[in-house]
Amino acid sequence: MIKPRKGKVKNRISKVLAVPEEVSLGVPKLTILKFEEVLIENYKGILEYQDFFIRIQTYIGIININGFKLSLEEMTVDDVIVKGKIESIDFESIVENEEG
Repeated sequence: MIKPRKGKVKNRISKVLAVPEEVSLGVPKLTILKFEEVLIENYKGILEYQDFFIRIQTYIGIININGFKLSLEEMTVDDVIVKGKIESIDFESIVENEEG
């Protein structure tokens, strides 16, 4: 008997209940305002913090924010707001092994 993967079951349940993935699966959601502010929902922690570079760990990878005069304005258990002159945002995804 083949067992369904836990992630696939959660994804199916989310679709049936019409729950957004960012809520049910912990997928990060980014909201960017005017290249000066980014809201990151569903983050795990801050890996590195400088006024020109911030690395944020999420459940599916790392978000790198580059810019000038960057600051962490508001932080909760689930959300963080980064403000400053944002030049670029890039992502380092975690590649899951499809076998086993």
